[in-house]
Amino acid sequence: MTKSENHPIGYNPRRTLEMRPLGGEMIKPAELIDIQGATGLSLAARRLYNRLLANAFGPDMGYEGRDFSIPLSELRGTHAGNERISDSIEALMKTVVIVRGLDGRTTRVQLLGGNDMVDSERRHGMLTYSFDKRLAPLLRESVVFAKLELAALQAFGTKYGLALYEALSRRVRLHHVFHEDFDVEAFRNLLGVPEGKLPSFGNLRQKAIDPAIAEVIKLAPFSCDVEPVERVGRKVTKVRLRWWVKTVDEMKAVYAESHTQHSLLLES
Repeated sequence: MTKSENHPIGYNPRRTLEMRPLGGEMIKPAELIDIQGATGLSLAARRLYNRLLANAFGPDMGYEGRDFSIPLSELRGTHAGNERISDSIEALMKTVVIVRGLDGRTTRVQLLGGNDMVDSERRHGMLTYSFDKRLAPLLRESVVFAKLELAALQAFGTKYGLALYEALSRRVRLHHVFHEDFDVEAFRNLLGVPEGKLPSFGNLRQKAIDPAIAEVIKLAPFSCDVEPVERVGRKVTKVRLRWWVKTVDEMKAVYAESHTQHSLLLES
């Protein structure tokens, strides 16, 4: 067994909150990617949450009770049309997820804690916000993360595509591992499919899996596919997610596509 295979997916010897994102990217702790309970969040809420995480990122996220501030003008780009920022903030506050630590312990946390919005209708309005106090020690010890391109995050048009992109981004950097098997229910949760929606695998594939894969192939520096690997009778019970890094020319095309999509979102 190689050294890299002794560690969790995306393992890095430095603490996640000690990392420094490059321009145009954010670093997202794995503890906030592979979570249970966020299936009700909209694409707009997921985009906004990523912006709040990117703004707060750093050692201070590992301390309980810290407040962070961000101009509302920086959050409006996470929403399209007339969607209200306050709706997404309230959805994040109401969402309780199960987060798994390195030791396998699970913790239930609120995605977003208390916050104050000042001058919400004005150009220079501000949001001051905090995270659940139980999240701080998990992030403080985190050593597994994903590097996400900010332009790509804004370019995804479905929450299923965005969720798949984040999940793959924390796996694709691992050497010698190129696939992972999931029970269908676990994969539904990974994509953020609400309970009771798309109950058959055929519908799940048509409405969630295939569109998500298409978006990842279009916008990410890697490709992927999903195939059934286990059935009970005619029912698919397990799938395999495979990934691979694109060629240089393919990655140049991705960069151009994601930045074009991002520009169009900013203009809308």
